[in-house]
Amino acid sequence: MELYDRDFFQWTQQQADSLKKGRWAELDIENLIEELEALGRSEQRELGSYLQVLILHLLKYQYQPERRTKSWETTIINCRDHIQDCLEDTPSLRRFLEDPSWIEKYYRRGCREAVKETRLPSATFPPECPYSIAEILDPNFLP
Repeated sequence: MELYDRDFFQWTQQQADSLKKGRWAELDIENLIEELEALGRSEQRELGSYLQVLILHLLKYQYQPERRTKSWETTIINCRDHIQDCLEDTPSLRRFLEDPSWIEKYYRRGCREAVKETRLPSATFPPECPYSIAEILDPNFLP
């Protein structure tokens, strides 16, 4: 059994050490490639997760005005901050926010959660995202 399978942390430390010292022959190239690709997907999923929660709370805010709480506003602010952090740390993620199909994917998920949390009929919510990405990210926008 390879070190990668036995002790992932030790494997990462060994790989980092080999890279630092230029010991290319000691690198576990296949697993390094796999981990780098997974890291990129993880960054993308993190952005999507914050977007989904943000959309969920925008929908709740808009469609249940009688139930609005400071907690919802705080979640909206925090999600926007986290998205901004993601974009500052990894500017290339911005391309996903410019992709309408990617936004719709997370809108559908946010909608599904809104139906569950609000107990409103799914027909209450628009079939397509009613907010532009500029509105979603705008710290002053509330529907």
